[in-house]
Amino acid sequence: MAYELEDKLVIAISSRALFNLEEENSIFDSEGLEAYYRHQLEHLDDPLSKGSAFRFVQNLLSINKKFDNKLIEVIILSRNNAATGLRIGRSIEHYKLDIERTGWTAGTPVTRYLEAFKVDLFLSVYAPDVEEAVNSGVAAATILPHTPITSEESDIVKIAFDGDAVIFGNESEKVYQQGGLEAFIEYERQHAKNPLSKGPFFKFLKTISEIQDKFPMEASPIRTALVTARNFSTHERVLGTLEGWGVRVDEAFFQGGVQKYEVVKAFGADIFFDDQENHLQHTRRETPSAKVPVKDSVKD
Repeated sequence: MAYELEDKLVIAISSRALFNLEEENSIFDSEGLEAYYRHQLEHLDDPLSKGSAFRFVQNLLSINKKFDNKLIEVIILSRNNAATGLRIGRSIEHYKLDIERTGWTAGTPVTRYLEAFKVDLFLSVYAPDVEEAVNSGVAAATILPHTPITSEESDIVKIAFDGDAVIFGNESEKVYQQGGLEAFIEYERQHAKNPLSKGPFFKFLKTISEIQDKFPMEASPIRTALVTARNFSTHERVLGTLEGWGVRVDEAFFQGGVQKYEVVKAFGADIFFDDQENHLQHTRRETPSAKVPVKDSVKD
């Protein structure tokens, strides 16, 4: 029987998001493909160091150890060719990561293969691929540079999300940008009973919620948090929208414009998704963080 991906949470990740390949990438940029290939072969037995998204992936994969049938599938999708992927494969084995599927496109945009692999989330350091993925309807984000903090593997994954332009559409954010805080609050009060539109991460959050529903609330291997710059006076529309979608978030923080990094750190997020650079520049110091390209709402 063929292995099916439809009933899994499928994460596709670039090799540079999983491992630290900045030295190797600088060789490619300055000396070209042949020098890059030679360097990788010369260091074939030297495991690559952990990249910004390593902890997130490691903890996701650890969930599978509890079950006979995998819930999570992680796939490497890389612009490298298969030959230059040899060292990456050795590094996957070194860290005992249960990654069995890879795609090496030799420079071809990896986004054309996202649908074929039934991808729910795509993570990369290459922003153009991320933007193309979001435009094609796949949740995607650009991983920002982060020095991984050594930590023990955990069988609980904690994921934090911004609200507007990430989980939700960006209509309300446009009102704020154009009219300021008072106009935003008035707009939200007028539309309190109207659901927010779906943002680029709606489907990803929905899939996570469906996995969570398989477990008692206190025993779920995935825990989520909404960390939004909104203040509490606009909470009714947010919580009503999530309830209407049948989507749960375990924790919700309405920051009222206060910087998010301390709450994200206290939550213990393995990764934080936001569309605003000013928040991410603070959170990335201690939490793996990823920038979501701004995209108009997802149509049903």
